[in-house]
Amino acid sequence: MEGWRGAWYVPCLASLETLQELCRKENLTCKSIGITNRSLKSYEVEYLCDYKVEEGKGYYLVKWKGWPESSNTWEPRKHLNCPLLIQNFLRDRNEYLSRGREGKAMKVKNHVKTLKPAIADYIVKKAKQRIALQRWKEELNRKKNHKAMILVENTVDLEGPPLDFYYINEYKPAPGINVLNGITTGCECADCPAEKCCPKEAGFILAYNKRKKLKIQPGLPIYECNSYCRCGPDCPNRIVQKGTPYSLCIFRTNNGRGWGVKTLQKIKTNSFVMEYVGEVITSEEAERRGQLYDNQGNTYLFDLDYDSDEFTVDAARYGNVSHFVNHSCDPNLQVFNVFIDNLDLRLPRIALFSTRTIKAGEELTFDYQMKGHPQKSHPVPESIVQTLLELCQAQCRDHCPAECVPVPSHPLDEEPFLNIQSKPPMTQLQAVSSSPVTGHQREQDNWPPELGDGDGE
Repeated sequence: MEGWRGAWYVPCLASLETLQELCRKENLTCKSIGITNRSLKSYEVEYLCDYKVEEGKGYYLVKWKGWPESSNTWEPRKHLNCPLLIQNFLRDRNEYLSRGREGKAMKVKNHVKTLKPAIADYIVKKAKQRIALQRWKEELNRKKNHKAMILVENTVDLEGPPLDFYYINEYKPAPGINVLNGITTGCECADCPAEKCCPKEAGFILAYNKRKKLKIQPGLPIYECNSYCRCGPDCPNRIVQKGTPYSLCIFRTNNGRGWGVKTLQKIKTNSFVMEYVGEVITSEEAERRGQLYDNQGNTYLFDLDYDSDEFTVDAARYGNVSHFVNHSCDPNLQVFNVFIDNLDLRLPRIALFSTRTIKAGEELTFDYQMKGHPQKSHPVPESIVQTLLELCQAQCRDHCPAECVPVPSHPLDEEPFLNIQSKPPMTQLQAVSSSPVTGHQREQDNWPPELGDGDGE
């Protein structure tokens, strides 16, 4: 085992391909590694690795789902019925082409032309990345406890899912920290809000209006009805506890800030968007981890300082979608402290509400130095603050100190590659149905050969 800050990584005892071969040998199914009853009895295209023109005919190198790469085979187009995978292959090839390189065919023999190793390698990496991100998306949606969807998107580089990040829906107390439920009674309201509803019992006003939008100023706490209250799930004072109501997308930014989060739906002003969750640690442990994060240029620490500085939330390894939200000096999200089933002032829940109308497709951001309490603010290491300010001088919005160092582009072979014009144009290709892929079946429709069946010149 090895890894920074502790023994977190466990080396694999066998590769994925080895496990797949063992399953096939014993006729066993294992969905998590792609071995199903269907793949045991038939061939299904997982992705396309390469392309060549041999004696005037075009062939794709096919990676078969559930089979090792050693079983890859060259197949003529007429054997394949996977328009979506061909579209992905062409898009990845054109993405490489758009980097400004001129492409030429590499002649292996007088009668054979194939893609250069660099472009073929890039296409394979993109295909593997696409599969990994799809599996990560499925994992996130399987673990979330709200109805809204979580999507994942990377059209920028070859980065895959984080290796050491675990999705959680609520605080995860570190060893030695007891987060006890301090609630034993609730309001008796039949129709909240009432004179003796939870916020008023705590000495504060109801945080939401009749449209279930926030109506209080930053710094004031939110007291929601709890599990002991008489009111039902449709109570207007049950908002944060229902979870994220909007479908969100974790996406790769195109200016070196790593991952970010954008909304897929319009969000109105003063709406609840998401909670900030993570591992609850002591302030002493936070100080120790903070020094490590400071050296790395990262910060995921959020002090629970509404009443005291005893605890901190660390979302570095454990968290939800909020882990990927970037910083901005002009944010569209605001932090609020929330109390529901735990009234311990040292352990408020952290909720993020919209400060304005946010359009669908717009990135979500909050100020990493935002005040959650009128007299206190979340401290960020000085070196990171300085970097943040320098970035904001260049472009104030949407810079995250956790990703302030530009991500280097993946080195790609400078050799030329086969530059074959697509027929028909990509505008027609994008209209192709993306039905489920089945491999080793002959096409019945008149699908045009995008890379041609000729010599490709």
